[in-house]
Amino acid sequence: MYVRRLKDDPVIAMLAGLLKFNSYNADFIVPPPPRAGISIATELDMVRATPLARARAELARNLKGRPTPEILRSEDLVDRIAEALETVWELLIKDDWPRFRAVLEQDIAQRANRLATIGWSAAVEDINSGFRWCTSPEGEHLEIRGHGEGRYSLDGDGLLFVPSIFAPVALQLERPWPRSVVYPARGVATLGETSGAIGGLEKLIGTSRAALLRALGVPSTPTQLVARLEMSLGGVGDHLAVLRSAGLVSRARTGRSVLYRRSPAGDQLIELNP
Repeated sequence: MYVRRLKDDPVIAMLAGLLKFNSYNADFIVPPPPRAGISIATELDMVRATPLARARAELARNLKGRPTPEILRSEDLVDRIAEALETVWELLIKDDWPRFRAVLEQDIAQRANRLATIGWSAAVEDINSGFRWCTSPEGEHLEIRGHGEGRYSLDGDGLLFVPSIFAPVALQLERPWPRSVVYPARGVATLGETSGAIGGLEKLIGTSRAALLRALGVPSTPTQLVARLEMSLGGVGDHLAVLRSAGLVSRARTGRSVLYRRSPAGDQLIELNP
């Protein structure tokens, strides 16, 4: 039923056909977030606030070389796009959002910690293998390989780094949008893993503790682990205590949060039982 509903919606069909890799994609459909943790309602309000002329211009540019869909001439184009995005959210994302959000929050916390411990240039290069911080006689700049040869000046406005569950590396570089770099969040690959799979590690320490140990390849708070793995907070706390007493995880306080991470012994156990 969900597939038919999505397939039969002409606006959703148009949106699905917009995605281009290493080419222009309409920015107003996925506006850069002004801060972490904003709600879907706020994001949809940002989409709805797009002037009709700008929405049409961005879509026409995105669709260049393709037939122009009738929907592009609609006076309520922007509202219909927001409604379509809300439908996709409700049918495909909403139920899984707590797990997705936990991965994004983990990534942000990890990046902040890396920035504090290894410095700006190394932290940027740690985000993605295609990122490189360069120093030249003309000054410093971020090189992103595989994304064109253009150069953009930030003009003192800063650069927004946005972790994503779905997108590959993508750039938003044109005004009036904040200049942004979207990149895959750490831990995305683990979202498909299930704690029910029985392997050597699961047989050794149990499925729940194995799932926790695998998830702690990215430093996490207990609350984030609860969302990621759909366990109870008490259960996560008990298992973390056992893993910590066995020397497989360590913990450290960062601000108001307590982050757990795999220890070298935990890493070695994972390597032996992938």
